Amino acid sequence: MRSTAGSRHLKRLSTATRLALSTMALLAGILGTLPGSLVADERPNIVCILVDDLGYGDLSSYGATDLRSPNIDRLIESGMRFDQFYANCPVCSPTRASLLTGRYPELVGVPGVIRTHAENSWGELASDAILLPEVLGRAGYQTAIIGKWHLGLTEPNRPQDRGFDVFQGYLGDMMDDYYNHRRHGINYMRNNDREIDPTGHATDLFTQWSCEYLRGQQDRSQPFFLYLAYNAPHTPIQPPPEWLAKVKQREPGIAPRRASLVALIEHLDAGIGKVMATLQEAGLADNTLVIFTSDNGGQLSVGAHNGPLRDGKQSMYEGGLKVPFAAAWPGQIAASARCPETAITMDLFPTICDAAGATFDHPIEGRSLLPALKGEPAQRPERDLFFHRREGGTRYGGLTISAVRRGPWKLLQNSPFAPLELYHLGNDPLEAHDLAATQKKKFNELAAALRVQIQRGGAVPWQPASRRNAR
Repeated sequence: MRSTAGSRHLKRLSTATRLALSTMALLAGILGTLPGSLVADERPNIVCILVDDLGYGDLSSYGATDLRSPNIDRLIESGMRFDQFYANCPVCSPTRASLLTGRYPELVGVPGVIRTHAENSWGELASDAILLPEVLGRAGYQTAIIGKWHLGLTEPNRPQDRGFDVFQGYLGDMMDDYYNHRRHGINYMRNNDREIDPTGHATDLFTQWSCEYLRGQQDRSQPFFLYLAYNAPHTPIQPPPEWLAKVKQREPGIAPRRASLVALIEHLDAGIGKVMATLQEAGLADNTLVIFTSDNGGQLSVGAHNGPLRDGKQSMYEGGLKVPFAAAWPGQIAASARCPETAITMDLFPTICDAAGATFDHPIEGRSLLPALKGEPAQRPERDLFFHRREGGTRYGGLTISAVRRGPWKLLQNSPFAPLELYHLGNDPLEAHDLAATQKKKFNELAAALRVQIQRGGAVPWQPASRRNAR
């Protein structure tokens, strides 16, 4: 559709302008084939790995003692780790919308989880939202998503409709089974727009497809962006039997529920190790920026650990929002580096664009982390960070929960039926002492800011037009 629109636009240009553009394109093509040219060599490849429901304490590098994650740990150690990195939302779809748009999810129509049943779906990606693959595509990148999409099931909200050149993975939300890849009996596995029915554990399939994609890039001069979005370790907690047996043998006395989750995470870690090894084998590693993070905190009811943080997935407490994050880029990001700066998922959009030299002129709320990743002195002003979630079911009934963080202060409402709570994370990182009654000035300041953000989000439609217009 973009090429057709571009042809119509070209026809409206003067003959001289068309000739100039054609000459520029020819020169760009010639430059792209020259050894050492800026066009071909200096733009990095980018691999963004997003895992699903990984708890803040569920990596050995983050304190887990019953779990081994050598490959993710090695990735983290090879670059910079952020100690204050937040998911935009404590559930899946909104965080994914923020990663791909650089915006708060409620401002692009995704305040909650997009599900397969319309009556329990809480988002519709805005038609005018500009996604990362569109911007990178204009800059000359090939763009691919392998794994979980979770931002729409049908046209015009599939990956290929929103700018991705390649899609091989799962359209829907969770899988009911990692081996048959169904949700409510429906197959959402796709190769671009073609339904497929592959054999194997979803984690293995996404790893295999990613490795195949990377091998296919080794002789190309065009840089690429690979968004690798694993379903693991989201429920169902279904590790391959041999991985579960290995954990039980190594960790005598481990609870059955915990053993299954540990095995699922260790299996995921092995897959990420294969992807990183393929980058090396294909000769791509030295010019590839690799980003790793999770879409939200771990689910406590299935045995996840969020370190010392309070609560977990679905919650506005730190355990639902604070996630592991690291970025590695040989020669650009120092190894074994740590950054105390507070950052959030929507910052990845401008960070990736900054690294790629891709420009955009539409407003976003995210800001580039590239200066911090390169170790440049902090000159970034403090900002408020907002968190918002709309959800159905018996717990919330379609109502919202929200939070705002300003410096060390955090105001939150973890249930629509509970009062706002105020914490000073610098003095109370475990959110044990509510200061709402004693710090009235700060409470009022943050409550006012949160109210404005809620109003902004409330002005954005989040249901399909067919449902909005139904009478």
